[in-house]
Amino acid sequence: MGIFTVPTPKNEPILDYAPKSSERAALEKELKALKSQEIEIPMFIGGKEIKTDTKIDIFSPHNLKQKLGFYYQGGEAEVKMAVDSALEAQNGWEHTPWEHRAAIFLKAAELLAGPYRHKMNAATMLAHSKNIYQAEIDAVCELVDFFRYNAYYMQEIYHNQPGNAPGIWDRLDHRPLEGFIFAVTPFNFVSINGNLPTAPAMLGNVAVWKPASTAAYTSHLLMTILREAGLPAGVINLIFARGAAIGDTVLKNPNLAGIHFTGSTGVFQNMWKTVGTNIANYKAYPRIVGETGGKDFIMAHNSCDAKALTTAIVRGSFEFQGQKCSASSRCYIPESVWAKIKDNLVSMVNELKMGDPEDHGNFINAVIDESAFDTITEFIDYSKNSSDAEIICGGEYDKSKGYFIKPTVVVTTDPKFRLMEEEIFGPVVCIYIYKDDEYAKTLHTLDQTSPYALTGAVFATDRNAVMLAERTLRHAAGNFYINDKPTGAVVGQQPFGGGRASGTNDKAGGIQNMLRWASPRSIKENFVPPHDYKYPFMG
Repeated sequence: MGIFTVPTPKNEPILDYAPKSSERAALEKELKALKSQEIEIPMFIGGKEIKTDTKIDIFSPHNLKQKLGFYYQGGEAEVKMAVDSALEAQNGWEHTPWEHRAAIFLKAAELLAGPYRHKMNAATMLAHSKNIYQAEIDAVCELVDFFRYNAYYMQEIYHNQPGNAPGIWDRLDHRPLEGFIFAVTPFNFVSINGNLPTAPAMLGNVAVWKPASTAAYTSHLLMTILREAGLPAGVINLIFARGAAIGDTVLKNPNLAGIHFTGSTGVFQNMWKTVGTNIANYKAYPRIVGETGGKDFIMAHNSCDAKALTTAIVRGSFEFQGQKCSASSRCYIPESVWAKIKDNLVSMVNELKMGDPEDHGNFINAVIDESAFDTITEFIDYSKNSSDAEIICGGEYDKSKGYFIKPTVVVTTDPKFRLMEEEIFGPVVCIYIYKDDEYAKTLHTLDQTSPYALTGAVFATDRNAVMLAERTLRHAAGNFYINDKPTGAVVGQQPFGGGRASGTNDKAGGIQNMLRWASPRSIKENFVPPHDYKYPFMG
């Protein structure tokens, strides 16, 4: 026996994939292999592959002729099977020594960073239409970081012990939650997809994992890695099912211990409402942890570095087609700065190449599916027909070959314009130009405009302007950036999450999130207990 410590985590280095590099060659080999086959994707329930009569085809968003395979969609029977399998595995997994649980996920990190790295990147490029850089920082580096840092945070939680009085030994037993965790994951980050079921599982919880349908391809590969790493059957159960098949079976189940969610605000609020309605039926109060999107901002002061601001708008708004929860989609720029950057911004955006992610010259790829395409282009059409807005670049789109939308910059005269308030989740950014002497007023306008509070950035070299923004916008963003774009949070450096309508701000990538999946039990042991009921004052 021993008091064990996990390896001190370090962020996984990002590979360059430069032309003629070994990693570029390995990636291209995997791309070719994946495109040459159509795979079938079962659900994994209780360690078994589960197939049904319903098959859903998977195509590349940027090439609708490229069929990648299909997944089996389950119904109420499969969902119930997943819940039962999780509960059956609960006792054995809960009492598995923590260092053995940690070892499974640390091995998964090494498998992902090593033998599966290029296959995972290739799968992400094909199924999510991410260029190689976006795939590398997400599907490999960030998820590897989640596995390593979460194991370290678990150790820190277990090491957090109380003090003791003479003759007493006080201990904290950090138990998993009693029941199962329902993990609902999005399409836009493979790392989030992998983190939401595994973070609770690392602390001894069991999970039912429902990814977005558009993430089935990479979810299958993640499950393959976890199984190879030694994850026992039933600890994490992967299901593909429609919401209607899940509601009563999962959300009204008395054994629901928690929800780990990333997705839309409306879906999250409905889930919370269901939990509230059924609160008396649960064995314990379910932990509800969610991140639900944002209307992320860039605020510029007239003292800002104009070139840095321009680059931040382009990268922050258009990387991965603006489909990041943290993507900047509204900007506030003073008149004097706008006069300096407008032409350069338009020129830079027009330079962005768009197309297949296998062409490494393309900065922009396709949005995820037709539903997203239709929603985003409706915002563009609304702007075209509005007297309060002007599209200064982009505004074009085409879904004949893939779901392509040119990066679009809209300038509005109304700080409450629809595109300044509502989440778009696509390659569209709206800019409001304000008078230089109205900086303080505009900060308040920004703070009061959107219900979201996920990420935001201020650009200024005047320190008083930075401090004023930091103070005025204190509750406007859970991740606040100074002279940097509001995307690209790194595990262990910028724990991620926001408040207001953006979620519960439980900070994925930090110890704060891991604490939500443990239920502490205080244990007091008295080595010499009293033998007389009388206290000294009674003498």
